[in-house]
Amino acid sequence: MEFENTKVRWVRGLQWSAAAVAAAVLAACGGGGGGGSSAAADGTLRVALTDAPSCGYDHVWVTVEKVRVHQSSSAADADTGWAEITLATPRRVDLLALTNGALEELGSTQLAAGSYSQIRLVLSANSGTNATANAVQPTGGAVTALTTPSGQQSGLKLQANFVVASGQTADLVLDFDACKSVVKAGNSGQYILKPVMTVLPRVTSSTIQGAVATTLPLAKTTVAAQQNGVTVRSTTPDATGNFALPYLPIGTYTLVITSDAHATGVVTGVPSGSTPTVVSTPTTAITLPTSTMADIGGVVTSGTAIPPVLVTDATARALQALTGGPTIEVASKPVDGLLASYQFRVPVAAPVKAAYAAGSALTWTADTAGAGKYTIQIQAPGRATQDKPADVSASSAVTVNFGY
Repeated sequence: MEFENTKVRWVRGLQWSAAAVAAAVLAACGGGGGGGSSAAADGTLRVALTDAPSCGYDHVWVTVEKVRVHQSSSAADADTGWAEITLATPRRVDLLALTNGALEELGSTQLAAGSYSQIRLVLSANSGTNATANAVQPTGGAVTALTTPSGQQSGLKLQANFVVASGQTADLVLDFDACKSVVKAGNSGQYILKPVMTVLPRVTSSTIQGAVATTLPLAKTTVAAQQNGVTVRSTTPDATGNFALPYLPIGTYTLVITSDAHATGVVTGVPSGSTPTVVSTPTTAITLPTSTMADIGGVVTSGTAIPPVLVTDATARALQALTGGPTIEVASKPVDGLLASYQFRVPVAAPVKAAYAAGSALTWTADTAGAGKYTIQIQAPGRATQDKPADVSASSAVTVNFGY
């Protein structure tokens, strides 16, 4: 059975408490006091766009017209109280150029001081002479217009509580995950844009950085900062093997390095704080053992009808539990937009694990008990999360179907 690349959850927002966001924003703020009562009551919002790595694409373009913000998380498009950052001309952005902390500045606007709960990113429509305003180019393929959501004219809605302080600048980054936002539509040759974005404070000091060996296939290598098996930020290394994961909330992370035809690398206890954390350098670059790869795939359905109902809004995750912890996410993708299928290509070899220690080289140990053993997890809106084991230690391909 052939399994397809996949469909995405509609929109994902990062929820912060107002106190935590206020602290992060103030840490990243620019100064500037007001000279009068109006200025004293106002602050500034500045917004930029960045991207996590993409899967199997050379380019993913979106054309941005404006950013809208509102103090109410439930405000409708026609309600009063919206403020906007409007670009002078719509800007076509290649998301795949925005890895390793690179930013596309979208602009700034003055706002009344206070708490805000909703952001909308408004994209241009594909039409007329601008038929590929939002488009994708699969690796080795042609440029193809993205089918965009019907509600796009009002903007892609994000929930993200943030504070604009009087006389200060609140800096936000919209992290647009192209890998999870572009969904293949079966064998139609079409792709659907179902944006997955998170909203982050622009705190550049809270960065994890390092280097992987250039002997790895860098274009097929991903470095992810995870907490409790969930990816917070991820990137691909640049052409020299260097990588950076900025704008991380302060905390402790597990760094997960995946690379085609290589075992998974896991670095535990990596801190993100007031200064950048360096886990490796070009002279101590992370290298990974080689590995054969295996396929895990399946279909997500609902009900007992024949044919069954396809659950096309599900997301599939490939997880791996390490001896003594943690559980890591090796891959994640939405199921196919028409076929509700998923496929992961995962290493058969044992993952290797190292504990971070400031100023010390990483010492790797193979977790032989975990070789080839995975858990596939399916999440779908309004449905219970399902987990099933997938063992590829003795097989090059395993089918794991899910039914609700």
